[in-house]
Amino acid sequence: MSTIVLGLPKGSLQEATFLMMKKAGFNIKAGSRSYVPRVDDPEIEARLIRAQEISRYVEHGMLDAGMTGYDWILENESDVVEVADLIYAKQGLRPVRWVLAVPNDSPIKSVQDLEGKRIATEAVGLTRRYLEQNKINAEVEFSWGATEVKAPELVDAIVEITETGSSLRANNLRIVETVQESTTKLIANKAAWEDPKKRAKIEQLAMLLEGALMAETRVLIKMNVQDKDLPAVLGMLPAMHAPTINRLNEEGWCSVESVVEEPTVREIIPGLKDAGAVDIIEIGLNKVVP
Repeated sequence: MSTIVLGLPKGSLQEATFLMMKKAGFNIKAGSRSYVPRVDDPEIEARLIRAQEISRYVEHGMLDAGMTGYDWILENESDVVEVADLIYAKQGLRPVRWVLAVPNDSPIKSVQDLEGKRIATEAVGLTRRYLEQNKINAEVEFSWGATEVKAPELVDAIVEITETGSSLRANNLRIVETVQESTTKLIANKAAWEDPKKRAKIEQLAMLLEGALMAETRVLIKMNVQDKDLPAVLGMLPAMHAPTINRLNEEGWCSVESVVEEPTVREIIPGLKDAGAVDIIEIGLNKVVP
């Protein structure tokens, strides 16, 4: 049996990651002060580490694999294998953004207005590269937290991560530009990726996580249909590949089921009913693996 050491993000992504792991089939238990959570899989040893550090530990082999933001891979300039792109964040299934933000009444309108200014951020490397790309000379200082409250008294602008923008608005800040978009990544150490047994386990984890994410936006819809109405029902029923049709124990009837995007369901159910479908059931899913 080959065991992998997996880094899981402690902090803002922790709850969402534990939930995603559970939907993928892995139950994780962690004490409030422990950095070694228990996973109900003997082939996974988990470590709970700040997302900012995971890519460095994966690169240097202390971890075989890890889940962290693409932003921190870039910030640390980590040389790792990007195994899977997992689009989820603290508050939903969407990327997050590092944005340049200034007070609402600031004269700064674009990155070009930052020449000679002072900027606070936790992502110093990202910000400096962004300024270099735009040929701007500005002072970038590391922020230990509460970055939103530092402008305008301490700095002219900030570069901060946001998912909805609500915290920035609450602090009377407006977004000027997006510096970097980021999603959660499953990454692997290069040596571990070359180990066939470890790679197989990491690829299994990636498949199950991607299946859990795909299921977040899809449902299974089932219904009974008379043979005479089947063409009309199938004509309006979306499917990942093709709907499944099974005969019922009643002459002239069949059962039809299909996996569809959840927002689509409310649009098609009335039409399916009008087309002759009955006993329509919508069922939530844990995983969808194409």
